Amino acid sequence: MQRLTLLALVAAALCATVAAKPGAKPSPMPPPPPAPAPTTTVAPSSSPAPVTGDNGAAASWIIAVSGVIGLLFSAFQLYLVAKIEVEPGKRGEGYTNMEEGSDTNAKLKLYEVYCAIQEGAKAFLFAEYFLMGIFVVVFGALVLVLTSYTPTGFKWEVGGCTAVSFVVGAVTSIVSGYIGMMVAVFSNARTTIAAEGIDEAGWSASFNTAFRAGSVMGFSLTSIAMLMLGLLIYVLNAAMGGDVTDPLKDDAKILFECVAGYGLGGSCIAMFGRVGGGIYTKAADVGADLAGKVVSGIPEDDPRNPATIADNVGDNVGDVAGMGSDLFGSYAESSCAALVVAAGSADIVSAGWGAILFPLAVSAVGVIICAVSSFLATDISPVKKEEDVETVLKIQLGVTAILMCGVTYPLSIFLLPETFFIGDVEASPLAAWSCIVSGLLGGCIVGFITEYYTSHSYTPVREVAQSCETGAATNIIYGLALGYKSAIIPITIIAVVTFVAFSQCGMYGVALGALGFLGTLATCLAIDVYGPVCDNAGGIAEMAELPSQVRDKTDALDAAGNTTAAIGKGFAIGSAALVSLALFGGFITRVSVAQAEAGPDAPQLLTSTGGLDVLSPITFAMLFMGAMIPYWFTALTMKSVGTAAMAMVKEVARQFAEIPGLLQGTPGHGPPDHAKCIKISTDASLKEMIAPGLLVILSPIIVGTLLGVRAVAGLLVGSLVSGVQLAISQSNTGGAWDNAKKYVEKGCVSILVDGEPVAQRKGSELHKAAVCGDTVGDPLKDTSGPAINIVMKLQAIISLVFADYFMSINGGKGLFNVE
Repeated sequence: MQRLTLLALVAAALCATVAAKPGAKPSPMPPPPPAPAPTTTVAPSSSPAPVTGDNGAAASWIIAVSGVIGLLFSAFQLYLVAKIEVEPGKRGEGYTNMEEGSDTNAKLKLYEVYCAIQEGAKAFLFAEYFLMGIFVVVFGALVLVLTSYTPTGFKWEVGGCTAVSFVVGAVTSIVSGYIGMMVAVFSNARTTIAAEGIDEAGWSASFNTAFRAGSVMGFSLTSIAMLMLGLLIYVLNAAMGGDVTDPLKDDAKILFECVAGYGLGGSCIAMFGRVGGGIYTKAADVGADLAGKVVSGIPEDDPRNPATIADNVGDNVGDVAGMGSDLFGSYAESSCAALVVAAGSADIVSAGWGAILFPLAVSAVGVIICAVSSFLATDISPVKKEEDVETVLKIQLGVTAILMCGVTYPLSIFLLPETFFIGDVEASPLAAWSCIVSGLLGGCIVGFITEYYTSHSYTPVREVAQSCETGAATNIIYGLALGYKSAIIPITIIAVVTFVAFSQCGMYGVALGALGFLGTLATCLAIDVYGPVCDNAGGIAEMAELPSQVRDKTDALDAAGNTTAAIGKGFAIGSAALVSLALFGGFITRVSVAQAEAGPDAPQLLTSTGGLDVLSPITFAMLFMGAMIPYWFTALTMKSVGTAAMAMVKEVARQFAEIPGLLQGTPGHGPPDHAKCIKISTDASLKEMIAPGLLVILSPIIVGTLLGVRAVAGLLVGSLVSGVQLAISQSNTGGAWDNAKKYVEKGCVSILVDGEPVAQRKGSELHKAAVCGDTVGDPLKDTSGPAINIVMKLQAIISLVFADYFMSINGGKGLFNVE
């Protein structure tokens, strides 16, 4: 069946290629708009060379066919996961006669836990999405009003289109997160059941189940995001005067500046999803660990611990729904940044819709490549033992990136003009391809470096584990040092990619580099979601009291999942840095255009070449303020986790004291009150996510309104430079502490006792020190660290969308009329 599907995917890709050739069936996408009048920011080629043939039809067919294939492949993966049946039982029976230990009772307990996790996940998502819905309505109205206010007066059609884009982006992000969440809680128990298999069969089945569950989210999210963006462009183009036979009757830049609202909507939802989900999961995780392992001395995910269900729900809330919304935002924003910059090039606009939609076409072929290569991990080279897990995942990622490097070259030649100008930079299809490849390779290097610093297969994490011999303090010191050191190579890679991309194609190249980072997005999401599914599978196995060999498999899969989650965070942070820089370039370009349209008598905010003077007093001062934002944000989120975790520990202690026999595991004791713990995490996350979210959303709007565009530019640069390094170090520090704890639990760390090495396992003093490090690292790697990349992106996209509004206030100098 899998081989037939693989052949079908290849055939479909060939059909898409044939359909994309000149003379193909007309596309539903509109024909190219006329080239806008040159501005001070556009240096048109002296001899534009538009491509021949119906390239607009080509790009449209590539996007549409790939999107449909991605959705069908996602459905096929869900079908394979669903073939593993969870035997239903009667709710409540799982906690009756818990000590009998029969196979029937284990199945009942598994079903009980499985349903409880699903119910907790749905309850949280509905509560969170209700608040998000209110936010979308209120902030959407603000977007409508402020983006309509331009230096030349109110333009309600522009504000309306931007607001529509914002709502579409927000709704698409919510849908993507919900799909991922439901698939994860559908697949977790099935992974546990698959792990009951013996030897190679158990390893292959459990790994494939978790990986396919991740693939459902990966391919559905990328396909929906791409199709919705393409449809949005078509609809807004028609609303502005274009249709399938008549070119756009207005400036192409206006269209894609409105489309940028799509990225804004996705990023706003990602901010609340990441922060809210991160606070939920870490409040439950830290509370469960402290109350269970540290205070009461019971194992992780012990069924007696009332916080374990909230902990398992949180794994999906933060690492599935939150990560999905985060990477959806990265994709939407990088695509919008590339489209906005491309619309400012007369050469690209005159070449047609094929050239304009090139960024979406890159993502489209990525879906096909990821689908074809996914069979490598599940069928061609499946996991047969513990040592295979990390190897298979790394090979999967590397092969996908290499294939993408190959297919994007002919795509660049086919869709882009022979030469084109981006600002004053002359570029070519080869230059554009080099930008994409630099992002692809840079993303792989960042991912593999992240793995080196967070996997217990390598020296850094093993050193952290060994440092627990002398207590929690040395563990904390070693872990912090590892995180800071781990930022060196990724930051260097991001700098190299930025230099290559900017020198080859200007800010368009930077946006393409970000798309290169995200070129394997479907595979990256599959690998990332695999982690929390395995984590849940291990928790279910422990709570259902399944045989130890089942938990051994899920623990090994989970340890690899922690590493893959860190790799996914590395991709997200690296791409966020490039996306933020590309959006910053779009912001400067939009300010430059507005300044040129205002005439020579208007305030000259930029240099004669359209650049920004960093040594301007207000810009230089705001660099420091921008650099402070990620630290302020981190302080808010860390304290929120601490406050909620304290409440969780007190609630668990209360239940242990008030429910007779619960802590002791006395046969026939009453069940723990999981609902109370879930409510603590839910209430804390929904309340505490508001302040960090408003800090990020309002800071550029307030600064732009009061101090002007030069102050906003300083704010963005400062936030980007400090945020990317803080995010990498926090994520890697937390990941290293987590896997150091697991390395100790495997019995791989020994200390000398009377001259003889003695292995340290669960319950030892060394293990308690490792648990402390893991507990401190939890909010770093799952709340603050991964959310900082959204801080960078969201501030930048807000500045881009509201640029004309900023320019309408005293010529861009703000209400305080800052010189």
